[in-house]
Amino acid sequence: MKKPFLIAEIAQAHNGSFQKAVNYIEALAKTGVNAVKFQTHIAEAESSVFEPFRIRFSNDKTRFDYWKRMEFSVNQWQRLKQACEQHNVEFMSSPFSNAAVDLLEKIGVKRYKIGSGEVNNFLLLQKVAETEKPIILSSGMSSFTELDQTVAFLRRQNVEFSVLQCATSYPTLPDQFGLNVIQELKDRYGVAVGFSDHSAKVETGIAAVALGAEILEFHAVFDRNNDSGPDASSSLEIEEIAQLVQQVKTIAEAKQYIVDKRYNSHFTELKGIFEKSLAINKDLLKGHTLQFVDLEAKKPKNYGIDAALFEKVIGRKLNKSMSKWDFLNENDLDE
Repeated sequence: MKKPFLIAEIAQAHNGSFQKAVNYIEALAKTGVNAVKFQTHIAEAESSVFEPFRIRFSNDKTRFDYWKRMEFSVNQWQRLKQACEQHNVEFMSSPFSNAAVDLLEKIGVKRYKIGSGEVNNFLLLQKVAETEKPIILSSGMSSFTELDQTVAFLRRQNVEFSVLQCATSYPTLPDQFGLNVIQELKDRYGVAVGFSDHSAKVETGIAAVALGAEILEFHAVFDRNNDSGPDASSSLEIEEIAQLVQQVKTIAEAKQYIVDKRYNSHFTELKGIFEKSLAINKDLLKGHTLQFVDLEAKKPKNYGIDAALFEKVIGRKLNKSMSKWDFLNENDLDE
């Protein structure tokens, strides 16, 4: 498999601060991720004062006011993209309106990430498809029936796309991960499949890659316990992300090599060291009939009968007296 594409999502962790957004880019670039992802919200285009809060986490009067506070100007978005380029990470952002797509096209993006809540928004998908850029589609709130419809729509648009297994739960608990869905998505759609994680645990991403995820997305936060924002509790801290990146690379490298358990000739020398020969565990006289309780297995191999063959010596008689811990060989036994 290819090395997984690792996306660290800032989303709104910047809390509306442009400088904090830059600080996130600089910190995440040092971890080795491939891309840093934002969310592009234009309040008037995507929301209204009637939109409810998913969770109450700010002093904003309405969710609309919150989105308004999270907006950046076109110039600021351009500077964030430049900051990513200066630190050798790809700038990414999820649009939540057609107007956001227009903005992202102005500053230039390589691909689009579609959030779980937009899977059925064919208006937005059409707008993105017209850019002829690849799409990464999160599937968090969608059934297979809904995904089938979206996949069919994207295929009619002849757009390149990949799908992420995702649980829209913050933070995601183990019984909600759906790691089994990674292979199900591959089998069903025959495209690159990844995992979008909200568990705030390093091991979840490692497991996803081990199970075949080719894209791994996770939220980033400086301080999970003290940073504000709706995603803080479901995010990884910077040091955890650095750890995840290294461990995922190890798993990805290991998956490139196929071990053939039909053959073990390369273990011949080690088998000679670790495997054992039969011995007796007490002084025994000539003519003694060997029983299971008389036997022990000792290193190394080939100094006595193989320990695996112990059943063949039980019931046979010694043709000489032997001392405790002596190796047992065929020439010590009667026919």
